[in-house]
Amino acid sequence: MASWTGLESLSHNFLTGKLEDFVKWSREHSMWPATFGLACCAIEMMAAGAADFDLARFGMEVFRPSPRQADLMIVAGRVSQKMAPVLRQVYDQMVEPKWVISMGVCASTGGMFNNYAIVQGVDQIVPVDVYAPGCPPSPQTLMHAILTLHEKVRTGEITRRRAAAGAGAGVDLAAEVPGWTQPLERPVHLGTPR
Repeated sequence: MASWTGLESLSHNFLTGKLEDFVKWSREHSMWPATFGLACCAIEMMAAGAADFDLARFGMEVFRPSPRQADLMIVAGRVSQKMAPVLRQVYDQMVEPKWVISMGVCASTGGMFNNYAIVQGVDQIVPVDVYAPGCPPSPQTLMHAILTLHEKVRTGEITRRRAAAGAGAGVDLAAEVPGWTQPLERPVHLGTPR
C-alpha cells in the first residue's frame, strides 16, 4: 500500500486555476453563430466562413440553423420593421449567455435607408455587444469584431456590464478601425424632402 505524502507524490502533468477562468475560456473558444443574414453584408459574412478567412480556427466553422444551438447572433444587413419582431424572437430563443454583433452600417444605424420601413439601428431591438463598421464590412472587419467580442468575454466585461445595465457592452469598432471617419453631426439627407 502506497503512502501519500502530499503533492510531491503526484505527477507533474496537471494544471490548477479558477473555475470561473475556465468557464470564460470555454465560452470564448466555443461560440456558435446563428445565421441572420438580411442583405449584402451576409455575403461578406459567408465569405468569412470560407477557406480564405477560415472561422474554423475560432471554433465557429458551422453557422447554426437553429437559435437554440447558437449563442452568437451576427445581424448582417438592414433590418426592416417587419423583420424586427422575427429578429427579437430568434434572439429570445437563443441560449444564455448570448451575444450580438451588428455587422454593417445598415444594421448599426439604418445606413442610407433613412425611411419608415427600416429600423434605424438594431440596438433598438436587441442589445448589441460589438459594432462592425463598413458598407459592407470586409470579412477581416467581421473577424476583428469576433476577436474583440472574444476579448470582452475572456475578461468578463460583457457579463459585468450586462448585469449592471441590462444591455450590451457598447463596443464601437469605428473608433478602432484605421481610416474610419465619424459621421457628420448634421447628416445630409439626399432625396428626402423636408
